[in-house]
Amino acid sequence: MSVITILAILALILIGLLHFYLAFGGVIGIDIAIPTEDDKPLFNPGKVATVIVGIVLFGFAFVAYMLYFYDLSSSYYRDYFIISGWILSGIFTLRGIGEFNAVGLFKKIKSSKFAYFDTRFYTPFALSMGLVFAVLAYRVA
Repeated sequence: MSVITILAILALILIGLLHFYLAFGGVIGIDIAIPTEDDKPLFNPGKVATVIVGIVLFGFAFVAYMLYFYDLSSSYYRDYFIISGWILSGIFTLRGIGEFNAVGLFKKIKSSKFAYFDTRFYTPFALSMGLVFAVLAYRVA
């Protein structure tokens, strides 16, 4: 489990860094980062929102680190991290399931470039992160 946890932490940090890159003007990969329909973005996230998502992803990595590598048995914050792990498991699982239009397992829009990457990478990643956080939270509880 330690290798999986380390990979999960590194992936969350890298995706957080990618959000900073995109927020500060990066253009490589932008066409596969935002869901589109008829080559039109379904939403246009601002720089502040993108930076916030990057920071939140760093926080997710921190929760994974604390759940696996830190001895929470006598910590005042033990319950906080367990609940956070279950919440993150739910968030990632819901992301994997999707909103039934442009993202997730049951998306309707399947012909865009984003949909291609969502089917092959983003959704499986989200579902696997849901499982990782569930196992981490269960392990500590």
